[in-house]
Parts: sequence; structure tokens; C-alpha cells
Amino acid sequence: MPGRSLATKLRRTAVDAFGWSELRPGQLETMTSVMSGRDTLLLMPTGAGKSACYQVPALLLDGPTVVVSPLLALQRDQVLDLLAHGAFAANSAQRADVVDEGWEAVAAGEVEFVFLSPEQLAKPDVVERLFQVRPSLFVVDEAHCVSSWGHDFRPDYLRLGDVIERLGHPVVLALTATAAPPVREEIESRLRMRDAVHVVRGFDRANIHLEVVPARNAAAKEEAVVLRAAGEAKPGIVYAATRKQADAYAEALAELGLRACAYHAGMRAAARDDVHTQFLNDSLDVVVATTAFGMGIDKPNVRFVLHADVPDSLDAYYQEIGRAGRDGEPATAVLFYRPEDLGLRRFFSSSSADPIVLQRVAKLVGLHDGPIAPAELRTAAQLSATRLTAAVNLLEEAGALTVDRRGRVVVRRGAPDPPQAAEAAVEVVEARKRVEVSRVEMVRGYAETPGCRRQFLLAYFGESYDDACGNCDRCADGSAGEATGAEATGAWRVNDRVTHDTWGDGVVMRCEADRVTVLFEQVGYKTLKLDAVTPAA
Repeated sequence: MPGRSLATKLRRTAVDAFGWSELRPGQLETMTSVMSGRDTLLLMPTGAGKSACYQVPALLLDGPTVVVSPLLALQRDQVLDLLAHGAFAANSAQRADVVDEGWEAVAAGEVEFVFLSPEQLAKPDVVERLFQVRPSLFVVDEAHCVSSWGHDFRPDYLRLGDVIERLGHPVVLALTATAAPPVREEIESRLRMRDAVHVVRGFDRANIHLEVVPARNAAAKEEAVVLRAAGEAKPGIVYAATRKQADAYAEALAELGLRACAYHAGMRAAARDDVHTQFLNDSLDVVVATTAFGMGIDKPNVRFVLHADVPDSLDAYYQEIGRAGRDGEPATAVLFYRPEDLGLRRFFSSSSADPIVLQRVAKLVGLHDGPIAPAELRTAAQLSATRLTAAVNLLEEAGALTVDRRGRVVVRRGAPDPPQAAEAAVEVVEARKRVEVSRVEMVRGYAETPGCRRQFLLAYFGESYDDACGNCDRCADGSAGEATGAEATGAWRVNDRVTHDTWGDGVVMRCEADRVTVLFEQVGYKTLKLDAVTPAA
């Protein structure tokens, strides 16, 4: 850009268009990467300004910017913020005529930001409309949803790589606040990112006090959760494992005089929207929710996040506690823990594939004369769109099917017959289940660690933290002791690649004086003696 450096132009656009006098760490680096035409994966803590990293470059690039966003409420808020620059969201909640008018504005060059859910991009006509306007930037928000390892996995995200290629591979920017190393690798692979730049700006949220409260039994735990929520500075969020528990905790807090409401998928959409709005407006003290609440929430003053039950992974836990203290002020994250509760999470992580459905889908595709459109296949298989997408994804991973550039399903050359294809797809699920169970065990490790909790949590994400943090319950009571990172052992370091005789290659995630925790692709996390692994070739 003649006459002015790229960095200067980005800063000036940030000031002129959005009133941002300063760019935060990582923002300018990400913007520069995007403007240079590089696919980019950005990992930045919740509230650190990920959205700015596409909003500024979008105004300088020719062609519209596509933003894939999983929540309609989040889309609505983002569109309102960007109306002055031309923003449009196409989703199932809108009337057909409104959607048509929006696409006409996109085609006329009057819209810069096009917000879509992954489900919208599963529609060939939507992809064709985008192809006609030649987007310059393709943004995937909450990108951990792309990964089958991720805690918010959504099958339609797996088709985004096909969409990106159909659009001629515009620059891809993937945004997330939480992604352990295997999740990062899968995001890059699934989105077919090319030689991607990784911008990682630290997982540590030093202002959040980390604490685990053991409970003798279920009744004692429930009482402790209610009392703690009542006693903490407001507002706050309590996460419960089930809808029934969310309702019960909200009722108990309301009986104490708090402005408390439940939030879960069993409520009507209008009721959920009302709770969301009240919480954002500081009209509620506490929201008691399942994991349905909070993704993309833009509320800086949440003072506490309590987990009444163990999460299914530390990925999910980090994402959820990251909704506290976004203003940089002190906040608290408390996990109420009983080892018995891990059994519930193992149950939740034990979903299985239906071999009959998989075999039926593989057979129907094989019998069709050439590629078959998803709508036709869905009718023939008598499956919902979600179940069909999940089945096709699994069969594709198993090497039986593939999806062409127009979104049609076709048998892969040399594919196994339908029964064998179904069997291979089931094994894909079984391997994933083994990993998921190991992730639950890592939650146990966090809850029961005798050392600094922040060290344990950050090591899970592949980030070394050499000193005790001073802001967790272990540090507060003096039990954390000295650092237990790689420097304490001299044997391995976080992110070292190692190999095991049985489980193959893996990545070191945590080091202790006599043990090492390694992540293996097929079996997940294993804690082993130091000499059980050797350097990978």
C-alpha cells in the first residue's frame, strides 16, 4: 500500500471506523497476517478483542466478508454493532423476503459483513450466492466447534472446508478462545487452511482466582453451591449438568431473594432470549445454566462462574470460566467436586454411532447413479438433516464417502462395501470415545492435583507456566509448593513429541517429578512413568 505502511493504515482504520485508539496484543499481528493473504488461526482469551481482527481488515479488502457464527443471538448483536458498515445475517429466524432483500444488498455491494450459521452454509443455494459475490475473507468464529475433539462440536462445521474451496479459498481466519494442541491441528485440517499463521496470545487469565471445593455428598454440594452463589459479588453464572438441576438451583437462589433464572435448551426460545437480555442489562444476579448459555456472551462484569458439576473436559471448563472477569477486575471460578460425578460425564461422553443407519446411508449412496444431493439422500434415508450430516461425516472419515464441490455425496473410489464402511465408521466413534473418557480423567487430575491449579490448566493447553501462580486455592493455602514443570524434571518439556511402544506418537502435555502426561491421537491422555516414552523420530 504505497505511501503508508500496512500497520499505520490498519491503526488509522481502527480509529476512524471504530474509535479504537489502541490495538491490543495480537490484534495487529493477526490483521497484518490477514491483509498479507495468509490463512490465520487466532487463539485469544475471551474478551481480548478477537472480532476486531476481522472487522478492520474487512474494510480494507475488496469483496464482502463472510462470518460463520454459531448463535443467532450473537449474530444479531454483531450485526447491530456493524450496521454502519453494512451488515446482514441470513438465518432461519428471518422471513424469506427479508433474507432475499439482504442478499440483493450483498450482490449490489452494499454489505461488507455477511453473518451465517454453519447450517445455512449446508444449503447449496446459499453457497452459490456467496460464490457470485466472491468474498475476500472467510471468518470462522468459535472455531473449536470445527473439531470433533472440541467441547462444542457441531457436525455442520465439518462441511466448511468444502465451502471454502467452493468459494475459491478466500483468506481464512479462524477465531477461538480455547483450543488444546489437537484441536488446533484439526481446525487447520478441517478448514483446509494453507500454511496457516498461528497467533496465540496466552491462555492465562491471571485475574481469575481458581478454586476447587470438595463435597462429601450430593446434598452437601448443592447447599455449598447455593451459599457460595449467594455470597459472591454479583453478577455471576452457575453451570449445572442437567436442566432439572439448573431449575432447582435457580429456584433455591430465588428463595433467598436473589434475582435468579435458569437457562437451558428445554425452555422456549423467547424465554431464553429474555433471560439473556436481562443478564446483559444487569437485571439478574445469577443465571443458572447448562452449557447452552454463554458462548460469545459479551458481558465484562461477570464476577464469578461456579460449576456445580464437573465439566466434560478442561476445554469446556476453560471456555466457561473465561466468561468471568472480562473487565480485568478480580473474578472467581469455583469447581464443586465429587469423584462420583465423573461417572455422569463418562455417560455423557459415551455417545455411539448406529451401524444400521451408517450402512443404510452408505448403501443408498452406492446405489445412486452418480453424486446424490443431500436433500434427496435425507429423504431416501429418512433421517433428519443433523443425523444425516453426522453419518456422512463419519463415513467420510472412514474413507467410504466423499462430498464434491457442489455439496453432493458420492462413493469414494476403492471404498469398502456398506457393512465394512459402517464398521470402520463405528471404529472412528469408538476411538473418539476413548479420547473423550481420557479428557474426563484430566478433569479429575485438575480437581485432585496437589500443585498449582493454573500450572495444571495451562499445561493442558500446551503452555508452560514455571512458577506457582499465587491466585488459586492451592497457592493460597501453601500446598502448591515449587513449580512442577519441565525444568523441575529435566526429562521432558511441554509440547515435546514422544513415542510409546503401544500407543505410538504423542505430545507431552504435563511434566512432574516422576510422571509425564502424554496426549495420544487414538487413546487420548495417558499419565506414565518418565521412562515409558522415548523421543519421537
